[in-house]
Amino acid sequence: MHIFKKASDIKQFIRKLKAEGQSLGFVPTMGALHEGHLQLIRRAMSENEQVVVSIFVNPTQFDEASDFSHYPRSIEQDILLLESINCPILFLPSEEDIYPDEALRNRTFDFGYLEKTMEGAHRPGHFRGVAQVVSRLLEIIPATRLYLGQKDYQQVKIIHRLVHDILKLPLEIVVCPTAREVDGLAISSRNVRLSKEERQAATALYKTLDRARKESSRMTPEELKKMAVEMLLQVPEIREVEYFEIVNADTLSPVSSWGDSSQIIACLAVRMHEVRLIDNMFLKGIH
Repeated sequence: MHIFKKASDIKQFIRKLKAEGQSLGFVPTMGALHEGHLQLIRRAMSENEQVVVSIFVNPTQFDEASDFSHYPRSIEQDILLLESINCPILFLPSEEDIYPDEALRNRTFDFGYLEKTMEGAHRPGHFRGVAQVVSRLLEIIPATRLYLGQKDYQQVKIIHRLVHDILKLPLEIVVCPTAREVDGLAISSRNVRLSKEERQAATALYKTLDRARKESSRMTPEELKKMAVEMLLQVPEIREVEYFEIVNADTLSPVSSWGDSSQIIACLAVRMHEVRLIDNMFLKGIH
């Protein structure tokens, strides 16, 4: 596996690959790699001649300093995992390489309603940071295809808007299904911070979404939302339900009836004691 730490070095390497006509898949991560990441990387490797995985814990997308400081970091284990699946290229930039000047650190984009609802409402500035780092990474790594997971669905929509409408890059975005544990919990780097009791209780997220999907044929979106919030609040380990929204899968605007859109998705976020978890599930249509 080729490991690059400098933007200039990986740029030069990629120029050679491009000159040879090789397709390039890109999987951006913040490390603490798990099976969800590996699924993205394996898919990228099956669809491209070369694949770059980046690991960079981006400080500008954390709205809480404690969340940034507690975010799990396991670079040695991450490298071993990548080597175990024969990942071709790893990019390990420093903060100075990603943000060499204040202009890049402070760059802003307008995503309209997409950044004002759900995650945007509860984590002000989060998507600004996501857009800053993704735009910078795509300057360094001009990929053929970008691989993202459905678990961060709102983020996927933000990046789609960034890539195609704002930056207008000739880049294919491939969205892969949420990777889940056997009991349905969405795999996340934050899961390692859950206590034993919280880990068991966290299965309520998937159970609630699955119940909502099954009940959608006989309940209105508003009735379904009320039922889901009540289910989540019955779990003692869930300290707060930040949101449970049923929205148009394209615009993320709330729906009042199932006829409002051909694709409708339920998105939620809850807080356990110190850990915040998100998840989603399509209730109508297939992404």
